[in-house]
Amino acid sequence: MKEVLVIHYSQTGQLTSILENMVGTLSGDSINISHYKIVPDPQYGFPWKPTQFYDVFPETFLQIPAGFHPPQPDILDKKYDLVILGYQVWYLTPSIPITSFLKSDFAGKLLKDTPVVSVVACRNMWIQAQEKIKRLLVSVDAKLVGHIALVDRHINHISVITIEHWMLSGRKDRYLSLFPKPGISDSDIINASKFGQPIKDALLAADFTKLQENLLQMDAVRVNPLLVRTDERGNILFSKWANLIIKKGAPGGPKRLKWLRLFKFYLKFAIWFIAPIVFVVFLITYFPMTKKRNRERKYYASVALKDTQ
Repeated sequence: MKEVLVIHYSQTGQLTSILENMVGTLSGDSINISHYKIVPDPQYGFPWKPTQFYDVFPETFLQIPAGFHPPQPDILDKKYDLVILGYQVWYLTPSIPITSFLKSDFAGKLLKDTPVVSVVACRNMWIQAQEKIKRLLVSVDAKLVGHIALVDRHINHISVITIEHWMLSGRKDRYLSLFPKPGISDSDIINASKFGQPIKDALLAADFTKLQENLLQMDAVRVNPLLVRTDERGNILFSKWANLIIKKGAPGGPKRLKWLRLFKFYLKFAIWFIAPIVFVVFLITYFPMTKKRNRERKYYASVALKDTQ
């Protein structure tokens, strides 16, 4: 009997639906599937209150762990042949619940020497968040063998508007009846089931060496070179802001909230004015950077980690 554990945190339920569709094709054939849904303590409300939406930024980006309910004993007592790890991206970083779990002793117990397939569901920028996931998995001696990235396929500025509407209203509908529905498309959520078969084949064969290659043939990952640059630049700027704001007091403190309001305005400025400049620079350097861009596309679509190469 092959034992599979699905670990995830989903605030909206979107990631839960994706994982349910994916593992639906895994069950049977001597495969037992267990689930551990991470529950933060205290929980994050949904929809977000605007103040809290920004107040989680410093701890998220700096990957500071928070409380969560531990796995049940029956989850901890098993040795797994595969772990499927589903996560969201908050501020170009894995969400606090996922980071908290991966930095806990429970992660070391469940993931050590275990093959892991990561599944990210987010707006569009996941590259540097996945690099952080890779490093966290290395820290607990896990073996990343596959990665799937499902994103909102609308253009960047459209998705900014629609995701804010969804996060702050809780409604996954067409904002003003003009914009497309936010998040990952219904068809992509349903079609996530197709990734179950190559994972199942690798699991039953106990050979994951070709899994990522097979997943890529099924369009499991698309690397957008422009967003690679935007993600890199965003991480540099977020680092400065997070390290500044974290020194202004605990969450909810008046001095901290003052700086978070400044960060909120900066974030909107960056999205609407700095990002287009990055796009222009990207176009100017498009042909001279072809070789580097191709290397990056290959690397970021893989399960390799530069730090360990």
